[in-house]
Amino acid sequence: MSQSLVGVIGGSGLYQMDALQDAQEHRMNTPFGAPSDVLVTGRVHGVAVAFLARHARGHRLLPTEVPYRANIHAMKQLGVRYLLSLSAVGSLREDFKPLDMVLPDQFIDLTKRRESSFFGQGAVAHVSMAQPVCAAASGVLARAVRTVLGAEAPDHGVTLHEHGTYVCIEGPQFSSLAESHWYRSMGAAVVGMTNMPEAKLAREAQMAYTTLAMVTDYDCWHPREASVTVDMALANLFKNAGRAQQVAAEAIRLLGTERPVSEAHSALKSALVTQPDEMSAEVRARLALLLA
Repeated sequence: MSQSLVGVIGGSGLYQMDALQDAQEHRMNTPFGAPSDVLVTGRVHGVAVAFLARHARGHRLLPTEVPYRANIHAMKQLGVRYLLSLSAVGSLREDFKPLDMVLPDQFIDLTKRRESSFFGQGAVAHVSMAQPVCAAASGVLARAVRTVLGAEAPDHGVTLHEHGTYVCIEGPQFSSLAESHWYRSMGAAVVGMTNMPEAKLAREAQMAYTTLAMVTDYDCWHPREASVTVDMALANLFKNAGRAQQVAAEAIRLLGTERPVSEAHSALKSALVTQPDEMSAEVRARLALLLA
């Protein structure tokens, strides 16, 4: 199986990658179960890429049901070093408008029912999540967004926000009004349901992780805008889907050319508490890919 430099995880409404050439499907397995769907490998601008639909094609998995560990492990099996997440979010700020694009650089994890680490059961590691997004990869993504937006008519009405905190909730229900105001009081910029524990697991897998978050609504806090519905969110997401595909393709081109060094690529160097010779054979086998 060929190795992929860049991985792309597509969220709601993004179930395939149009720019992928010589596409091949791979039904994979991991020590943590099967991924959400087949992984599709191919090339974009000559760069080896692996794509996965986070919720599966046809959108069959709730955010809580997404097998995050299996998804990230499968990407690791394919050699991925840079992982791009494409995600729909609700805005918690007046200036983050529907159709805007956000590159979150911080996360608040309010999920409750998800396995958030590859470690445990005989092996301990504590990776740093102080800077959960790779600054180098996020910088590449910002340049890609500006290139795509700059190529459009000046009245496209889309703004890029290069910083912001993403609060990740369990779902699948949307927020209550009280919760929405609570998230705003935390200083969060957007709310979503899927980037945690994805970002944590990517760091444990020593991948440079970054998110392109596409604003679809104002959640339910806005006094003059309608509260979010599925129809509203999907309608705005589909409006941005073409841009998201273009941005991902341009980011892949840049990553393939520049291959920036990331602190994430050596995240386990100072994080592993249990040394491999202290682990059982079964634990070493389960974690072999990560420890390598």
